[in-house]
Amino acid sequence: MAYLDSLYEHNFIEYASYVVKERAIPQLQDGLKPVQRRILHSLWELDDGKFHKVANVVGHCMKYHPHGDQSIPDSLVVLANKDLLIDKQGNFGNIYTGDPAAAARYIECRLTPLAREVLFDPRLTEYIDSYDGRNREPVVFPAKIPVLLAQGAEGIAPGMTTRILPHNLVELLEAEIAYLQDKPFRILPDFPTGGLMDASEYSDGNGKVRVRARLDLSDPKRIVIREIPFGTTTESLIASVEDAARKDKVKISSIHDYTAEKVEIEVKLARGVYTQEVVDALYAFTECELALSPSLLAIDGDRPKVMSVTEVLQRNVGALVDVLKGELKSEETHLRDRLHAKTLEQIFIEERIYQAIEEMKTAELVDAAVRKGLAAHQDQIKHEVTGEDIEALLKIPIRRISLYDIERSRKEMQEIRQRLRQIKGQLDAIIPYAIDFLKELVAKYRDAFPRRTEVVSFARVDVREVAQRNLKLRYDKNTGYLGYEVDGQLLCEVSHYDRVLVIRKDGTYSVIDAPDKLFVDKGMLHCGLVDKEMVFNVVYKDGEDNTYLKRCQIDQFILNKVYALAPEGCKVLRLTTDSERVVALDYKPRPRLRVLQEEFAIAQYPVRGLKAGGIRLSNKEVSGCKIT
Repeated sequence: MAYLDSLYEHNFIEYASYVVKERAIPQLQDGLKPVQRRILHSLWELDDGKFHKVANVVGHCMKYHPHGDQSIPDSLVVLANKDLLIDKQGNFGNIYTGDPAAAARYIECRLTPLAREVLFDPRLTEYIDSYDGRNREPVVFPAKIPVLLAQGAEGIAPGMTTRILPHNLVELLEAEIAYLQDKPFRILPDFPTGGLMDASEYSDGNGKVRVRARLDLSDPKRIVIREIPFGTTTESLIASVEDAARKDKVKISSIHDYTAEKVEIEVKLARGVYTQEVVDALYAFTECELALSPSLLAIDGDRPKVMSVTEVLQRNVGALVDVLKGELKSEETHLRDRLHAKTLEQIFIEERIYQAIEEMKTAELVDAAVRKGLAAHQDQIKHEVTGEDIEALLKIPIRRISLYDIERSRKEMQEIRQRLRQIKGQLDAIIPYAIDFLKELVAKYRDAFPRRTEVVSFARVDVREVAQRNLKLRYDKNTGYLGYEVDGQLLCEVSHYDRVLVIRKDGTYSVIDAPDKLFVDKGMLHCGLVDKEMVFNVVYKDGEDNTYLKRCQIDQFILNKVYALAPEGCKVLRLTTDSERVVALDYKPRPRLRVLQEEFAIAQYPVRGLKAGGIRLSNKEVSGCKIT
C-alpha cells in the first residue's frame, strides 16, 4: 500500500507539473501557451504573405504538438479572435453571439504585420527538439510587446488557475514608455466586446472589476443593448433577461436579437413601464452587469508565479531592452564580418594578388601566395584571415574581377562603417533607443487598436432595493405558519431578497429570508422587514418577580440563527416599537402595599446594547402588564 501511495504521489506531481507548464498556464516572456506558440511557429515557417488553410496549418503544427489535432484548431480560433497576432479570413465564429467557427478546411489565416515585426527573430530564439526529435521548436519567442497583458489568458490546472484580463496594446506601449522615462502610469483592462467598466477595485490585476452593457435609453419605451459585458454572449444575456422577466424581476413585453457585426438587442418594456424604472433591475438581475475576478498567474522561468500587472510590464520592458540589444549586437557582428570580407576582396582585387597564384601548382602554394599577398596590407585587416576567407576569395569569378567597381565597393564599405558607428551609439544609449522603438510602434498601430471599453465609476446596485415587493407576507396564527404562500393576516409586502425579523412569544428572535411557507410559532410578538434603526422596547420579569424594561436595536445578526431578547430564565411580558407609549404595571395586593399600579414612560429610559440587560422597573410581584 505504501508503494502505491508513493507511486500515486509521484505520478500526480509529474502530471500536475506537466499540465501547469506545458498546457494551461502561459509563459511570462511571450504570453503564450505551448500550443499557441507552436501554431505561431508553424505560421512563421509557412509564411509567404498569403492566407493558409487552417487545416494545413493544423497539419504542419502536428510536427510539434504531441496531443493530437483536436486542440490545435480550437486554440488557433481563440488566438485569431484576439485580433493581435493572426489575420483571419472566413467564419471564425462570433465573440458576441458565441457562434462557433467553421470547419478548419473552410477558413484561412496568416500572421499579422505586427506579429512579423515584434515576435520572431531566429537569431535570438532558443530552440529545443520536438517531441519526436525530428524537428526543432522555440522555447519562447523574443517578444517585443507585452503579449500576456495585450491578449489576456485563461487556464485551469491542478491546484491553480489563471485569468488575465486583456488590455489595450497602445496603452501598454505608452505605459512602457512612461516606465522607461521614470514617469507614473496606470494600466486598466480593455475588452473586445466594449461596454462600461468600473476598475476601482482592480488592484493591479488581482482584484475585481465590474463590467456593464452599454444601453441606449433614447426611447422611453424600449432599451437597446449596443455593447455587452466581457465574459458573456448575446445568447446568455438574453436568457438572463428572459429568466428575470419570468420571475417578475424585470417588466418587459418582448426581447429581440438583431446582432450581426455589431451588438443590437432590443428590449421592449411592458405597458406603463419606462426605461429609467428598469435600468437598475437589468443591472441587478441580469448579465447586463458582471463582476470579473482576475488572477494573474504566469510561468516565470520554470515555475508558476502570481504577479501584478505593473510587475509583468516591468519585466516585459526589461526583456524588450535585452531583445533590442541582442538584435543590435547580432547586426553588428554580421556587419563586421561583411566588412572584413569586403576588405579582403578589395585588397585581393585592387592589389592584384590573384596574379600571384597563376603559376602555383598545388593548393598549399596557392593558399600561401594569397596569405603572403594579404600580409603586406595587414594594417587594413581587422580580423584574422581564416581558411574560409581564402576559399571565398579563390571562388570569385573572373567576370566579377574584370567588372570590379572600386568606387562602388568603397561606398558600400563606408556605409557599413557608418552603420557600425550608429549601432555603437544605439548600444551606448539603449534606453532612448528602446523609447524611440516603442514610439514608432505607437504611431504605426494607434488607429488599429482604439480603446473599446469606457472606464467609468458606477454605484453598486442593491438588489434588495431594486427588487419589486410584490409578494404578500401573511401569518396564520391558528397554524403558526408564515410566508407569501400562506392564507392568513397580511403583514407586509416583500420581495425574494428581503430579510424578515421574527420575534416569538418566548422572546427569541431570528432573521430569515422571506419564506414561502415556514412554521415560526403560534404566537408572535413582532414580524417585519429588518430595520437596524428600529428601537424595540421589551418588558420582562425574572424568577424573583423583578420587572425590567430593555430598549435596544437589532442591528447585528447571523441569518437563520436564533437569539434571545431577554436573559435566560426570564419571561417576556410585552413588546412594542412605539417609544412614546407608557408601561403600566398592576401589583398583587399585599399587606402594607398601598400603591397597586405604576406607570413608566418608555422614552425616559436609555437605549442600550443588544446584549445588555434591562433596567429594573419594580421588584414587586406583578399581576398584570399593559402598554398604553
